Amino acid sequence: MSGPNVAAVTVPQPEEQLKNSRLEAFLCAQAGAQRVTIEHQQRLSGGAIQENWLLDVRVEDGPHAGHQRWVLRSDAQSAVQGSLSRAQEFAVLGTVHRAGVKVPRPLWLCEDASVHGRAFFIMEWVCGITAGHRLTSQLGAEGDPQLVADLGANLARIHRILPAQARLDFLGDPQQASVQASIDAHRTVIDRLGVAQPVLEWGLRWCESNAPESATRCLLHGDFRTGNYLAEFSQLQAVLDWEFTGWGDPREDIGWFTARCWRFARPDLEAGGVGTFEHFMGGYTEVSPLSIERDELVFWQVMATLRWAVIALQQAQRHLSGEEPSLELALTGRLIPELELDILRLTGGLRR
Repeated sequence: MSGPNVAAVTVPQPEEQLKNSRLEAFLCAQAGAQRVTIEHQQRLSGGAIQENWLLDVRVEDGPHAGHQRWVLRSDAQSAVQGSLSRAQEFAVLGTVHRAGVKVPRPLWLCEDASVHGRAFFIMEWVCGITAGHRLTSQLGAEGDPQLVADLGANLARIHRILPAQARLDFLGDPQQASVQASIDAHRTVIDRLGVAQPVLEWGLRWCESNAPESATRCLLHGDFRTGNYLAEFSQLQAVLDWEFTGWGDPREDIGWFTARCWRFARPDLEAGGVGTFEHFMGGYTEVSPLSIERDELVFWQVMATLRWAVIALQQAQRHLSGEEPSLELALTGRLIPELELDILRLTGGLRR
């Protein structure tokens, strides 16, 4: 949703203009306006799983009167297994927004495919940068303490949402979320692909042998990392991309955020490549009493690296099978040796 990371859309064809007319009518009704005109639209960068469109809108009358910048978020052409529907993501976004998490304010949901071709929701536009390499480059030795502390505080606000407090029954039974369930799911994917993966099998067995006691289940973002938030001038603007939200152990989100694979240009800065772990947890513990020891963190970083490696295997297979030829998918598969090395480093599996 950042201004520098957008791609212009060509002049709408008649079919697209029809969709715009229906979309304008929907927005008009929802905004309580006399008329709504979409003056310009741009496809925002990223969004392999969902599409995000920036809409410059003129609203006549009603509480939203004037020029507005809204974002339309819909499914991409190809869906990814395990991601939430737009209606479910809209419900999650409303829940975390009410909990004080920095997110784009959700406005309206539309499940009528005749309006825009697919279900979508509208949220307020927020400026900022998402690109991991831009956010992690040109930082000092300690990174950006203010930004990383704010990230910690917002993650803690997410983790304060408990199953009994939220009307998010579609996320399933919280008691079914466990380390062993994740390990079993990863092993099933590896077995189905039918290619020997000794390092990943080593990592999964290590996790089975070193799993900590479970913490109280809470809401997880599911993909909390650099690249999935907007930041500007050391300020966190918004946490994005809630399609993998679920119940689980809060340390899972922390391990994902601090895993080496999400540090981009600054592998030395453990907290997402933008700061130190101490500054991150400083912000976190101002909101939540949860503490995590260094040896616990290693376990959750191994789990995170295994998860990303399994995803990379799946992405590579989509390309190699001919199902979806893509340079991006092929390059994702090339990350696996680096992820395997990280697993061996963390688990002590390297020969000395």
